[in-house]
Amino acid sequence: MNMENKISRLEPTLLWHYFNEITQIPRPSKREEKIVAYIVDFAQRNGLPVKRDPANNLLVTKPATPGFEHLPTVVLQSHLDMVCEKNNDVQFDFNTDAIQTEINGEWLSAKGTTLGADNGVGVATELALLASDTIEHGKLECLFTVDEETGLTGAKALAPDFFTGKILINLDSEEEGYLYVGCAGGIDTIIQFKYDSQPTPEKLFFFRLDVKGLTGGHSGGDIHKGLPNANKLLVRFLQTISAESPLFISEIGGGNLRNAIAREAFVVAGVPFPFKERVRVLLNFFTTDMEELYGAVDPHMRFDLESEVSPSSIIDPVVAGKLIEALAACPHGVIAMSPDIEGLVQTSANMASVKQNKQEGIIEVVTSQRSAIESEKKAVSDQIEAIFTQSGAVVTHGEGYPGWKPNLQSPILQIVRASYLRLFNKQPQVLAIHAGLECGLFLEKYPDLDMVSFGPTMEGVHSPQERLHIPSVPLFWNHLLDVLKNVH
Repeated sequence: MNMENKISRLEPTLLWHYFNEITQIPRPSKREEKIVAYIVDFAQRNGLPVKRDPANNLLVTKPATPGFEHLPTVVLQSHLDMVCEKNNDVQFDFNTDAIQTEINGEWLSAKGTTLGADNGVGVATELALLASDTIEHGKLECLFTVDEETGLTGAKALAPDFFTGKILINLDSEEEGYLYVGCAGGIDTIIQFKYDSQPTPEKLFFFRLDVKGLTGGHSGGDIHKGLPNANKLLVRFLQTISAESPLFISEIGGGNLRNAIAREAFVVAGVPFPFKERVRVLLNFFTTDMEELYGAVDPHMRFDLESEVSPSSIIDPVVAGKLIEALAACPHGVIAMSPDIEGLVQTSANMASVKQNKQEGIIEVVTSQRSAIESEKKAVSDQIEAIFTQSGAVVTHGEGYPGWKPNLQSPILQIVRASYLRLFNKQPQVLAIHAGLECGLFLEKYPDLDMVSFGPTMEGVHSPQERLHIPSVPLFWNHLLDVLKNVH
């Protein structure tokens, strides 16, 4: 039996049919034209009104089932693009090739690539609802957005009159039985230090220190775990040295992605020769202290110290000193916890990366700030700007995106929660996430929206280990259908 036939036997059959079709359509972020064309054609074949905005967001409308015209309009929303990651030994072109799915026990995955269940399941759910002539519901507005994964640009471009419904159900959550009612907004900050190179002074001992082996993690979802940031560890040790000896820095760098906690960092630096042995002694003390502090959460942390050939030039010591002081003062980690939802981070900062461009004489620092409260996101960004501006750096901020403040009194939340209890005889978990969802952008343009987000269970999203829990899909589907005929 081929994979298409295997998937077609799964329940609910209509949802799985469309999910299988979607896996055959390339849909990388910013390259969604093929899936957009597919949905436009689907709507036309089914006699459903469809409109497209300049960003390629789509809205397909379906009238209420006879007898359910009195129910309020519900907006169902998912995003069309998928994260495109593959294993190094896999030959695959996400612009042209179909995803190769496979079933292992209770899980559906792909052969060496991302599966695209994030958010293909949401897209397939909407298509199944639009295609069915037996499901009971009020008027539906099915919203399909583009480019969620690389900047939320589809949601950002959405016009404030694109849809009419006042209730929105986001289908981009990843754990069945969990209802999401809030998310953090975010903004990136880019800091640039301009420096002049200077000839390296004589009689210096140079060394290279590498901070390695850290776990790292997502700057939203993992920031509460107390994981060390390699950039902050490196700076802390450099301060320890500079408190006792002149310090001359030739190279420095650490971290990579704006939304990741830095796992590695390094420095090439010099001290006067009489201080050579003291560097090793200080590092031994420092390593012991850091193991005591972080050993339980990051047991593979390493500090590798090696002597280095004297470089031809160093960073202007005045600029280097200000850089280290500013990096030390820059906040990183949890700033505040939510007063409404236990265990939820409300505000945080991440010192994401430090990168040196020797040719241009620039050291660029990138930080990212998140908060469910817009004023707090701005306050932390302003604090970081003040720290680095005082140190002589040039600071700019990205556009950012708004958060979605949890509303535990939300009417749609009460309906969805009551439905879950009625169907499964247990309470769902009500949560918010310290990461970005499109819901915050929708709320900015449609301030009267009442929203909730839920979906089936997935693991390993954004990686070739992505997989979808097959038994959770009918639970999610039946829950959604019950909500649609009981919404009021």
